[in-house]
Amino acid sequence: MIKAILVDDEKGAIETLSGMLNMFCSNVQVIGKAYSVIEARVLIKELSPDLVFLDVNMPFENGFDLLQSLDDYNFHVIFTTAYNNYALKAIKFGALDYLLKPIDFKELEKAVAKINKVGLNKSQYKIFKAHQLDDKEEQIVLPHKSGFKIVNYSEILRLEGDRNYTKIYFINGEQLLVAKTLKEYEELLSDYGFFRVHQSNIVNMNCIRGYISGRGGKIQLIDNSEVDLARSRKKTFLKLLESF
Repeated sequence: MIKAILVDDEKGAIETLSGMLNMFCSNVQVIGKAYSVIEARVLIKELSPDLVFLDVNMPFENGFDLLQSLDDYNFHVIFTTAYNNYALKAIKFGALDYLLKPIDFKELEKAVAKINKVGLNKSQYKIFKAHQLDDKEEQIVLPHKSGFKIVNYSEILRLEGDRNYTKIYFINGEQLLVAKTLKEYEELLSDYGFFRVHQSNIVNMNCIRGYISGRGGKIQLIDNSEVDLARSRKKTFLKLLESF
């Protein structure tokens, strides 16, 4: 049984989430409810939860303030938020899970199920903090089995999807396997000069050396590698290429 604490300044939000957990996540036991960061600190210390559902936006101190005030923690965090902004991107980059309000029961089930699969990763919050320190948003934090790697966007050549994993190829020839889907990176990198050219590949548009025409065609990259261009993405790709 997963022991959980719910933290949100809105009583209605806590009661709704509690009811959803009771209905759809029978392996989660709600052992505490906090309506402020102050209350949450006390409950976390007293009850030692396995999981904390943490609202991002609360008055006086928010969810991030709570984590920043802890020297370390040994529980999972699932953020709940109504705002799809940079903070949300940092959460996703850092492999901390989140639920967008109003919470969908299927997403809730997926988030809880993920806890049993991946186990507790104590480097998650460190990854998040690394992103919060990046004011220019020029870097990305890549979590992997041994920790995490911080790189500039410009260092990435392309990304290749493999089911629930993504292999990242760097300009210097290095490779890194990350436990995130290609779709997640498509959403995260679209504003930084990356384009999904095929079901299996995302490329850095600044690293394109040439294009070989064909039904879909092939894209030549600066490391002399080639990736297929999906026919359905050809028109958008060629138009986008004109701006680089």
